[in-house]
Amino acid sequence: MKTWLVVAVLLATVQGCALTVSNPRALQPIDGFVPLADDARVWVEPGYGAYGERVSAALPAAIAAVEAAHTLPFLRPPRVYVCGSEECFHRYVYTPRLSAAVIPDNRVILSPNLNGRESARLPGLLTHELAHLHLGQRIGHYNSTVPVWFHEGWASLTANGGGAEYASDAQAYAAIRAGRRIDLVARDTPDWRHRAGAFGLNIFEFYRESMLLVGWLKTQDEARFHQLVLAVQANTDFEIAFWNVYGQSPATRLTGFFDGVQGNAVFNDNGQTLAAPAQP
Repeated sequence: MKTWLVVAVLLATVQGCALTVSNPRALQPIDGFVPLADDARVWVEPGYGAYGERVSAALPAAIAAVEAAHTLPFLRPPRVYVCGSEECFHRYVYTPRLSAAVIPDNRVILSPNLNGRESARLPGLLTHELAHLHLGQRIGHYNSTVPVWFHEGWASLTANGGGAEYASDAQAYAAIRAGRRIDLVARDTPDWRHRAGAFGLNIFEFYRESMLLVGWLKTQDEARFHQLVLAVQANTDFEIAFWNVYGQSPATRLTGFFDGVQGNAVFNDNGQTLAAPAQP
């Protein structure tokens, strides 16, 4: 018991330090956008007003879905930046092959993909990124005390699979049975995040497996899950919040999920979800 209290104090100290450090990219100004005439929450690259209108039309449902899942309102009205050109998007988003992102400090940017070959993904990805924004408004941009698998799994679950479409449940289960699973003991730091490659997963499998983990946790005990996400949104270190709510570690609690996969008896709230094939 004494050991855990010491760990808790150390984690809380690390958390406090991490949240005061702002990414230098947050100082980069966002320019070259104009507000949509009838919706000041949507800022568009000039010449792409029709794309902005599509985003504006999808925004109310996306906001409602996020606030319902998080059971708290946005602290500030969300703003979405809409890039109609690749040049615009890559000016702000450095990671390749993304269709949307939340960059430091809590700025949602959509790529032209969602106005073209991936236009059908707009509602889901908008909801996914707004889920990140909602949490970021309360605890800071992509806070490292919350593991990446929970960040992405909860956002995908909130978006009804948005962001995790390019792998199916069956593909995620196959990866787990092959020994490629998320290590729930691994702790992230501000300088090192455990992403897909750390677990031998591709990015699509990682997002799907993350969503299934969070979905299973929610389905098993919705009341406790609600307590957990409220604690996380109150800026409690994830590991401490999890122990406070469940009385055990994430790795121990979620053993039931992995055991279920091995035994072909997985319980989750995603139903029979069909995934879109990965684009080449």
